Amino acid sequence: MVTGVLMILLVIMMLLLNSTFMESPVNRLSYVAFTDIGNAVSTRIVDVYALAPSDGTIVTAFDIPNDVAGRDYFVQIGQGNNPIDQDVRIYRDLADIHVSLAGIGASRGVIGNTTGRGLNRISYDSGGV
Repeated sequence: MVTGVLMILLVIMMLLLNSTFMESPVNRLSYVAFTDIGNAVSTRIVDVYALAPSDGTIVTAFDIPNDVAGRDYFVQIGQGNNPIDQDVRIYRDLADIHVSLAGIGASRGVIGNTTGRGLNRISYDSGGV
């Protein structure tokens, strides 16, 4: 009877250990990595805005990590919580991070999305195309 109770407690402990020792550090790592990726994308968009010609097109390519903690993620640039502001949203499963688009959202409309895979591209066309 004692052995049976101990086996049940062992099984319960094994189920709890996965969430405590595996998922919690992955979620913390994802939050920090997503914040860094959001800041990097925001900075690159602001750099393109600063170099944007009054008449013409500018295109730049950049690379962000392919995955975070062995899993894919998505990046979306669009309207933030405030209608004037825009933000960079990095998300996957339950992790969802919003980073401000460094103050250019009120003057220029920025929209787009990407994933971590491959080389990413930012383009600006003064004609609005």
